[in-house]
Amino acid sequence: MQYDLAIVGGSFAGLSAAIQAARARRKVLVIDAGQPRNRFAEHSHGFLGQDGRTPEAILNDARQQLQAYPTARIFNARADGAIANSGSDFEVTTDGGETFGAARLVLATGVRDILPEVPGLAEQWGRTVLHCPYCHGYEVSGGPLGVLATGPMSMHQAQLISDWGDVTLFGNGLIEPEAEEMLALERKNIQFEPATVSELREDGSGGLIVQLDGARQAGVRAMFTAPRNTMASPLAEQLGCGFTDGMLGPVIAVDDRQQTTVPGVYAAGDAARAMHNIAFAVSGGAFAGVCAHQSLVFG
Repeated sequence: MQYDLAIVGGSFAGLSAAIQAARARRKVLVIDAGQPRNRFAEHSHGFLGQDGRTPEAILNDARQQLQAYPTARIFNARADGAIANSGSDFEVTTDGGETFGAARLVLATGVRDILPEVPGLAEQWGRTVLHCPYCHGYEVSGGPLGVLATGPMSMHQAQLISDWGDVTLFGNGLIEPEAEEMLALERKNIQFEPATVSELREDGSGGLIVQLDGARQAGVRAMFTAPRNTMASPLAEQLGCGFTDGMLGPVIAVDDRQQTTVPGVYAAGDAARAMHNIAFAVSGGAFAGVCAHQSLVFG
C-alpha cells in the first residue's frame, strides 16, 4: 500500500510527526517495534503537562489520539530495510516481510545506549543509574550523587550535576584530571575518586553502594553517566544519509527543515540531534512532519 508519509519509529518524535500529517489529511503510516529508548524509566519529567507520568502512559495516549484520524495507521513491526526508488518514492520493509511505499520518509529511529561494563549497572539503568539531570535530577537531589566517567565529557557532566547535590566523579580508571581540571572540580566542591568501580548494587534504601577496587565502598543516592550512543536502526545508513559527530555518538545530519542529505527523507528525535529529551523529540518530530507535508504540497 502506498502512503504519503511513512514514519519509522513510534515514540515521541515519530508520533509527533505523524499527527501533523494526519491533521493535513494525508495517508500516514507509523512503523514501530515497541522499544522506546526510555522504556527503562519509571517516570518522565520536564515535559510540559505530563510531568511525573510514565513514558508508556504518555505514548499510549498519543497512539490513541493519532489513530482517531482516519488516514493514520500504526503498524507494529521492526523496519529493517529501506530503499529509494528511481522515482521520488521509497519502500520500507519489515522483519515480517511486509513492504510499504511512501512518497516521503521520516526517520525517528532513535539511538541505543552503550552502557559502561560495570556489574550491576545495567540492572539499575533508568532507576538509580541515570543520564539526564533535567529528566531525573530533582528526584534524587540534595544528597550524595555520583558521576561514572566514560570519557572527557564526564568532567562537564560532573560540574553540571553539582547543581543537584554533592558530587563524586568516579574516574573508573578512564580519566585523570589535569591540574586545571582539578581546580574546576574543587570550585564546585566535587570530589574525585580515581579507583575502578567494580560493582554497583542497591543499598536497601533506594540508593546505591559503589564498590571500588581495594575493598572500599561509597554510597550515593544515584549514579549519573554518559553512555556512548549508536544508531538503533540501520535505515539511515542504508539510504545513504549523512552523519555528523555528536557529543556521544553519530547523529543523522539534517538541515534547517529536518531533511537529511537524501531528498525526501527527514529525521527527528534522538537520532537527529546531539541533546536528548522528550520535549526536544516532540518538537523535532512536529517540525519534521510539517516540513515533510509541505514538501508534498510545494515539491
